Amino acid sequence: MLGPWQFSPRWKEELVGSLGGKSFVIEFSMGSANHAYLPERERWEAVAPDWAKPLWEQVREDLASWCKGQSIPLTIDSNSWVSFEP
Repeated sequence: MLGPWQFSPRWKEELVGSLGGKSFVIEFSMGSANHAYLPERERWEAVAPDWAKPLWEQVREDLASWCKGQSIPLTIDSNSWVSFEP
């Protein structure tokens, strides 16, 4: 897949990552301060479909860049969740 991933917040405190017709959703707290949460690589790979398993590092880099540009903290956490959209 080519990059970079595009990110867009949506209602219910979610952040959608999309690229080339593929997408995933991670936790994105909203309110007084926005904050993005990406699961650790092991958790990502455990729940990811085959197309997404090898993409964690690219997603992490693109998300970190997006968060920096938006002045939004990013936490990589084993308790974070990710879901993949068909």
